[in-house]
Amino acid sequence: MSEPMYFVLTVLLDGPMHGHAIMKEIAALSGGRVRPSVGTLYGILDRLCERGMITVDREETVQGRVRRHFRVTEAGRDVVLAEARRMQQAAALVMNRIQPA
Repeated sequence: MSEPMYFVLTVLLDGPMHGHAIMKEIAALSGGRVRPSVGTLYGILDRLCERGMITVDREETVQGRVRRHFRVTEAGRDVVLAEARRMQQAAALVMNRIQPA
């Protein structure tokens, strides 16, 4: 799983969000380190929808433009949790080998 995909699923754990809000939350959560472009974000959202990890929660029209709000599915929640556990185990391998100063 790519890091931007991981962050999309992570921010959607808090509830449905539209694309711009997802981008802002990813930047905030990552301390500005992860900033997917609009094209990258919507490609990720499309792939996650196709894989059943997120779904469109609702659509609204704002200033003449359709805004889709996405939410994470149970499958998406399971996948991001498994990835978080995998990363935690991988980090523990390093942390357990570092000797205290």
